[in-house]
Amino acid sequence: MATTDTEPKWYILHTYSGYEAMVKENLFRLIENNNLGEQIVDVKIPTEQTIEEKANGKKKVVERKICPCYVFIKMVYSNQLWYLVTNTRGVTGFVGPQGRPIPMKEEEIRKMRLEDFVVDADFHAGDRVSIDNGPLEGFIGTIKETNDETQRAKVTIIMFGRKQDVEVEYVQMQKISEDAVEIPREED
Repeated sequence: MATTDTEPKWYILHTYSGYEAMVKENLFRLIENNNLGEQIVDVKIPTEQTIEEKANGKKKVVERKICPCYVFIKMVYSNQLWYLVTNTRGVTGFVGPQGRPIPMKEEEIRKMRLEDFVVDADFHAGDRVSIDNGPLEGFIGTIKETNDETQRAKVTIIMFGRKQDVEVEYVQMQKISEDAVEIPREED
């Protein structure tokens, strides 16, 4: 179980269904009103983009919560903060034994994409890549342009029988060696 610590760590809060955004807003208000900016460093609700087909047959990209009913908080744990956070409207408690939080492991933080991990990637326009994570997992495409500042690339893939430009984070894709495997090219 967590004790008073000096380094901020990620913890998981359980909330009432549909209250995630309100809890996040209330926590930011708590930080501001009590000058807790150094103790509570970040609050996130992880989301991902998915493709949804509507009744009329049109496809739409929709933002969905990865873990409904949960809010992730990076804080320097103390009993006082535990009391303030658990008494925030919409919060049912911390995830952990007897409501006492357990810090998340680095692997879990990466998987939930709570922090931006700098990827030292050597991506360039024209490179063939496979998308290994996210809603476009399994697609193969060609990089059209890169943005090292945002760690994203515009990739041309074939989706629903058509060429489609999509934005993909560097951490979600991997360069494919042209001579390692023969990959069919898109038809123009």
